[in-house]
Amino acid sequence: MNSVASHKLSARTQLSVLLLAGTMLATPVMAQQVAPPTVPAPAPEAAPAATTVQSITVVGNQRLEAQTILSYLRLRVGQPYDRSVLDQALKDLAATELFKDFQITDNGGALQIQVTENPVINRVILEGNKRLKEDKIRPEIKLAPRQIFTRSKVRADVARIIELYKRQGRFAATVEPKMVSLDQNRVDVVFEINEGPKSKVRQINIIGNEKFSDGDLKGEMATKQSSLMTILSSNTSYDPDRLAYDQQKLRLFYLTNGYADFRVISAVAELTSNKQDFIITYVVEEGERYKFGDVDVKSEIRDFQPEMLKRLLPMKTGDWYDAKQVEDTVESLSETAGLFGYAFADINPEFRRDPDTRTMAITFNVGESPRTYVERIDVNGNTLTHDKVVRREFRLNEGDAFNSFGIKRTENRINSLGYFQENLEIERKEGTTPDRIILETNVEEKPTGELSLSAGFSSIENFLLQASIRQRNFRGLGQQLQASVNYSSYSKSIELGFTEPYLFDRNISVGGSVYRRDLNSFNFINNDRRTTFQQVTTGAQINAGVPLTEFMSFFARYSINFDDVTLDKGIYYFGDQCDPLVAGRYLCDAIGNRTTSLLGYTLAYDDRDNRLRPTRGQSLSLSQDFAGLGGSVKYVRTRLSGSKHFNLGSRFILNISAEGGYIYPFGGRPTPTSDKVRLTDRFFLGEPQMRGFDIRGVGPRVIRYGSVNLTDPANPVLDTTTDDRGQIDDALGGRAYYQGRLEVDIPLGTGAKEMGLRPSIFLDVGSVFSVKRPQLTTLANFRDPADGLTKYLCRNATTGQQAFATNTPNGDGTPSGQYTTCATGFSALAPFEERFFGDTWMPRVSIGAGVNWNSPFGPFRIDFAYALRKEEGDDTKRFSFNVGTQF
Repeated sequence: MNSVASHKLSARTQLSVLLLAGTMLATPVMAQQVAPPTVPAPAPEAAPAATTVQSITVVGNQRLEAQTILSYLRLRVGQPYDRSVLDQALKDLAATELFKDFQITDNGGALQIQVTENPVINRVILEGNKRLKEDKIRPEIKLAPRQIFTRSKVRADVARIIELYKRQGRFAATVEPKMVSLDQNRVDVVFEINEGPKSKVRQINIIGNEKFSDGDLKGEMATKQSSLMTILSSNTSYDPDRLAYDQQKLRLFYLTNGYADFRVISAVAELTSNKQDFIITYVVEEGERYKFGDVDVKSEIRDFQPEMLKRLLPMKTGDWYDAKQVEDTVESLSETAGLFGYAFADINPEFRRDPDTRTMAITFNVGESPRTYVERIDVNGNTLTHDKVVRREFRLNEGDAFNSFGIKRTENRINSLGYFQENLEIERKEGTTPDRIILETNVEEKPTGELSLSAGFSSIENFLLQASIRQRNFRGLGQQLQASVNYSSYSKSIELGFTEPYLFDRNISVGGSVYRRDLNSFNFINNDRRTTFQQVTTGAQINAGVPLTEFMSFFARYSINFDDVTLDKGIYYFGDQCDPLVAGRYLCDAIGNRTTSLLGYTLAYDDRDNRLRPTRGQSLSLSQDFAGLGGSVKYVRTRLSGSKHFNLGSRFILNISAEGGYIYPFGGRPTPTSDKVRLTDRFFLGEPQMRGFDIRGVGPRVIRYGSVNLTDPANPVLDTTTDDRGQIDDALGGRAYYQGRLEVDIPLGTGAKEMGLRPSIFLDVGSVFSVKRPQLTTLANFRDPADGLTKYLCRNATTGQQAFATNTPNGDGTPSGQYTTCATGFSALAPFEERFFGDTWMPRVSIGAGVNWNSPFGPFRIDFAYALRKEEGDDTKRFSFNVGTQF
């Protein structure tokens, strides 16, 4: 070649075109020194003459060796070449992605390859990401420090980041890559991220539905329209997987209601122009509604009698077809087969559809299968918990005949331990022979140790502090060790306890605790809390329990308590004696030291599916405690309680519970005027057990009224018509009580569930009653019949002597007729009258709503309740909350 031909390709302007358009590769770009385009092309019939490569040199390379660059090319010295060979060499250089610019200059067979290398990445920086943290994005990015920068890798990383945001429902997210040039051919790659708002589902359209309204169908979907009602739900964001799930939900809904031909023709999600909202449109075809035709059972298992099983089927000929009922029947038959030891029974429903009569006949075919035995039990995943802790909860042993009830019961017992993930299931695998089964339990341990240091405020306890440590799986043996200290403005306690659930690897639980409790009993006078008596209890307890049957257990216990009940001498005492005029005789009777030696037992039945968070099942318990084996207190206390949980579907859980108790005393009264059961041993009812009423707000009580009607100044009269409880409002408790509760847990969306919110509505009913009517104290001013004047009562502060006030003289020394002046050393006593209320078995009823919240600063419970029915004297309360304490 006489002319100097130059093949050059710029990565900055032409790399993408080179990779995507073959025409650019077929026509090489010529350098500026190439002859003008007016040079005539060779004659078509003459082929260009091939030239031999004389030499190849590489210039411009910094990090890469020349031989390394030449190894990417097919050019060799001494080989003939033409334009197509040079075009291929350019393609080979482009394919390496090592250069941002390159060219080949041909000077009569002397080829010069000039390159400009791509820079090296110094750092990869993310900016603007708040919703997605770097630890979520960086694993998806391929660019990394010390790698060669290429634009194709940048484009790929941008696409990956945008895809991550789409999975989070942020379809408006944009990523702008930028390159900051540094010395030594280095660059910083910066991804500027604009996350944009979360794309919500603005509207859901359903076309083709005639039998059911849009609201009915939308209620079945997991995806919800964005609105104020769904502000806490995470299901308002668009999710393609949820869209497919909703189609299955729609199909199941129609099949459950008899529409066997239903189908979703199309489901389209359209993104609005601003990329912030989606509009989802379903086109459905409902079809005709079917009824059940003939329903039959055929069995190849000898233990299954088809006629007997047919009578147990829930569906009957003529009922509306229900696919969910069919599915449940298959599961029920499988469970029934499992009870007989057939773990792998093949239950195959055979459908026969008749479009003319619109009926669906079904035959449940129970295929032949061998009776199955447990070959092996495997426990995997437990790193802390010993195998025996899990294995002892199994209701089946290796070598036993398979039993589906035993498997279900085992799952419930392991879940109730609280050591592993929720809803654990035991997998069934085929053994070495068809009649053998392997039960595999894959557990995922969760923390069982609890260290709590918290402060909070309670509407009952005011400011409080709590410190506790508990290990529910001590040493991985299922043992429980706990210690707690509580301090508040009105109560203090410290307790140490230990429980061994399997003594000497036998199903016998033993435990014990020692404690000290300092309680200030109180009431509310208007809005002020007033302490009544202080009770300091020091004691210890030991207990043991054994199972009687699978669901029934027996527990025995013994405790000894030393109680010291006192009153504030500065308030309630006159001299060295408790003053009934201030404290009331019932409080004066309660003070003193006593020792209680208590022997008790509990007989309990519990078949709930989970003791921590039950959804179905019931529990019953009978407890009795006998005080009198030594000590100064003698009584028998009996309690009976029960609860039942119902799964109402759609994650609604109904809990019905009831309890009651009675104390029967032995021995005489502490004083002739008091009840045989001491004040501190009686039952009390109110917040938090019965919402809608104040603390100890239900049951027998004494209220001291102190309002004086001064309409006639010369004849003041005690006024008990007003609700003035400014002096005393004391709950006395009772020997007997009962309480019932009906509560429904309301499921919320995924967002609220993740926040730990669990709302409920409730109805509480109960009463506490049966106490000896206390001797009431009344102190009123007396009107002297002789002169018609009112005389105030006075008392000597030292001797306690009482006397009437003397006549108050006028300014001139003459008698005024007002008997209001106490003698020296005496002080006037304010008039009052005590009344006794609430000793009745008639029920108190309240309704309300509440919510539990596992907040970042501790458990939080808030309740709003309204007392539908109350008795005179009861203290009601509509709002209550607790923060930082267990509930």
